[in-house]
This record gives sequence, C-alpha cells and structure tokens, in this order.
Amino acid sequence: MFTLLGGIASLILGYFIYGKYIEKNFGIDPDRTTPAEALRDGYDFVPMSKPKNAIIQLLNIAGTGPIFGPIMGALYGPVAYIWIVVGCILGGAVHDYMIGMISLRNDGAHLPELASKYLGKPVKHVVNIFAMLLLMLVGTVFVASPANLIESITPSWLTLEVIIGLIFVYYLISTILPIDKAMGVVYPYFGAILIISTLAIGLSLIFGGHTIPNLTPGTMKNFNPSGTQIFPALFFTISCGAISGFHATQAPMVARTSKNEKEGRFTFYGMMIAEGVIAMIWAAASMSLFNGQTLNQMINNGTPSLVVNQVSYMLLGSVFGTIAIIGVIVLPISSGLSAFRSLRTITADYLHINQSTLKKVLMVTIPIYAISLVLTQVDFNILWRYFNWANQVTAVISLLVSTRYLYLKNKNYLVTLLPGIFMLYACVVYIFSEPIGFGMGLTTLAYILSTIVTIGLMVLYWETGKKQKRELDPSDKLLNDQLPIGTFVSENR
Repeated sequence: MFTLLGGIASLILGYFIYGKYIEKNFGIDPDRTTPAEALRDGYDFVPMSKPKNAIIQLLNIAGTGPIFGPIMGALYGPVAYIWIVVGCILGGAVHDYMIGMISLRNDGAHLPELASKYLGKPVKHVVNIFAMLLLMLVGTVFVASPANLIESITPSWLTLEVIIGLIFVYYLISTILPIDKAMGVVYPYFGAILIISTLAIGLSLIFGGHTIPNLTPGTMKNFNPSGTQIFPALFFTISCGAISGFHATQAPMVARTSKNEKEGRFTFYGMMIAEGVIAMIWAAASMSLFNGQTLNQMINNGTPSLVVNQVSYMLLGSVFGTIAIIGVIVLPISSGLSAFRSLRTITADYLHINQSTLKKVLMVTIPIYAISLVLTQVDFNILWRYFNWANQVTAVISLLVSTRYLYLKNKNYLVTLLPGIFMLYACVVYIFSEPIGFGMGLTTLAYILSTIVTIGLMVLYWETGKKQKRELDPSDKLLNDQLPIGTFVSENR
C-alpha cells in the first residue's frame, strides 16, 4: 500500500515541482493570442474553457493504454511502479507538454508539420507514415478493446460484430461534427464516469483489506512468469501510463482550442500525471488480486479486458463493478474517436485534400474506417505489439522535435534529450530483438548493434541541429514563435 500511495504522491509533487520547471524552461506568454482565437473557424479552432480542454485531453490520451498496459506490466511485479512514476514525471508529462505548447506556438500544427520545421522536410514524410500507421492501429485497438468489454456486459444477441459496427457509426457521426459539439458536449460526462470509477477502484483496493505489493529490496526483480526480460519489454508494455507517442498526435487538437498559454501545464502536463495515477491504481489492483500465473493466463485467454471485468466485480460487486467497466469503456471510445479525427486531418493535410465540405471530409474518413474494420479481425495481441513499437518510435520523434526546439532557443534541452536517447535505444533494441523486427533475441550482438545505431542516429541528429542553428536568420519564426500570429508573411491558414 505504501508504494501505491507514495507513487501517487510523487506524481502529484512532480506536477507542482518538475512541471513548474518545465513550464518556466519553455517560457510561456500569457498575453499572447492563441490559435483558438486568432484562427477561429468554428470547426477545429474553437476556444473552449480550461476544464473542458483538460478533460478532452485526458480522454484523448488515455484510451485503454493506462489500464491494459499496467495490467500486462503487472506481470513484472512492483518494478512496474518505478517506470510509471519516473517515466510519467520525467518523460511522458514533459513530452505531452512540449508538443502541446510547440503546436500552440505553431498555429496548432500536427507532429508531421512540426517535424518538418524542426528536423527538416525529408523527415516529414517519415513522420507522416509513422503517425498515420500509429493512429490507424490506435483507432483499431480502441475499437476492438471496448467492443470486447461491451460484449461482456450485454445480452448475447448483441454480438461483437454488431457492437463494432455501432462504435464505427458513433465515430462517423462525431468525426464530421465541430470539435466543441463532438467532444465538448459529451466528454465532460465521460470524464465524470472515468474519475468516479477510478476513485472507486482505488479506494476499494486500499480500504478493502487487500494486500497491495510494495517495492522492497526483495521485490526489485522480474516476476514475469514467461521470463520476458524487463528491458525493453516493460517500456513498451506500459506506454500510455508512462510515455506515449500517441499523445503527440492528440495534443495539437487541444492546442487549437486553448485560450491561454498558462493553461498548458494543467492541460498537458497535468493530464499525463492523471493518467499516471490511473496506471498506478490498475497495476496495483492487478498485482493484489491475482498471482502472476493467473494474471498471465487471463490475459492470454481473454485479453486484458477479462482482467478489467474481474477486478471491477471483485472490488465493487456486480452493480458498481458494471459501472466501473463502463468507466473503462469510455476511455478507448473517446481515444479512438480522437485518433481517427487526427488521422483524418493528418491524411488530408498530407494529400492536400481540403476539409471544407462534408463530401471532402467523408472522402478521407470512409476509407480510413474501412481499413480499420478489416484490421479488427486481426488478433488483438498482434495489433498491440505493433501499436507499442510504432507508439514509442513516435514518442522518440516527438522528444527529438522538442529537443531541437529548446536547443534552437537556447533553453535547457536535456529535459527532452535524455528521455529521447533512452527511448531511442529501447526502440532500436526492440526492433533488433523482437520477432516483429529482426528476431535476434536479447543477445550481446543485438545490444552492440543497437548501441552503434543509436549513437550513429544521435550524431547525425546533433550535427544537423548545429548546422540548422548556424544557418537560421535571427528573425526566423523558429526563433521568434512568441510573436503574435500573423507576424510572419509565410504564415497561411
């Protein structure tokens, strides 16, 4: 229990202490007009309140990630707590804040456009491919996972196929609505269900007489019953609860609806901290109620959704347990919607398809949903593995964009560079060792090759950064993004 409570307390302190430093290092300007006001279009650029933006950001980034990931991460034992707390404070929350604020300073630009500006135009194509792949996988995973949960609490005549179809209908309707109508109206209710159900799970776990594993010298080891090594697997298994590249595709959406830069720490950094709290609670519940073998068997037999059902019913009973499951369901449904909405806008921007009419919106949206519908037939665990890798590669790209931003503006860039190098190395080791990559296993050769590739990529990144900084004119927008929107002639939207 002490580790759970201490971890949650550390996350909250991280928001007030490290989050404040990150905000100061970025250098906000509360008087600068934001894209929501300057570029208001009544569809994507719409000023909304700080609480509404925050709950939209939380629901957009959460999905089943901070629940399914920690459930699977619980197989490793209490060491999972360390990654959630440290990863969230030093990695994930910094990652989310930086991309959200850099987007806000660049007219609400999405990650591919930001990568083009700060890393070079050729990189834009690579990032577009990764972003579109990631969002397609996220959207599909966040259709399949809530559909399984809904099937478990509804009559047998409501088949999985019908549920998936209904979710896509909801997505289609919501995608073509303005953001303040699609998300601004229903998300506060979704958020209330999520917060209440998470608190109920946590309080029942703490005061229900359950033995909650603590992090001690004796538990600082790998408990995974399959013998899977902690590095790099744990850092991909628990992603949304620690650091997740998917968030970089969502933050620009809220950057387009924020009314003041001083809201950024609460909206971006704070909501990632909230996601970390959710992850801590579900990791603790999974470790407390099941031994490793049982948990592993449940995950293999029914995906983590089976564990969600059991935890909810065991801690809260049938009635309130069902309400808690509904709280879990709203997460992936809301994140799936935002993933597809982001995928539509990124795809449309990349293909230069103006989204000014319903016909053009549907021209992009319908093919996306058709591909996702086909992907729902793929085994969930396979989808999750590919999602995890694409997700963390996107996180690396986002951290490198953030590092370049800080470097060009003579700020402390180590706050993003260090987690960026760590995650880059983890991604390279993953692709060398895993069957979805080169399948070399965690051998000495795999580690050596990963080290060489990581160093090579970082040298290339550093040299191109120095060259970019030397060639930048002092009046360039990259160095003066704090100036009002419309200052630079090159701006057009």
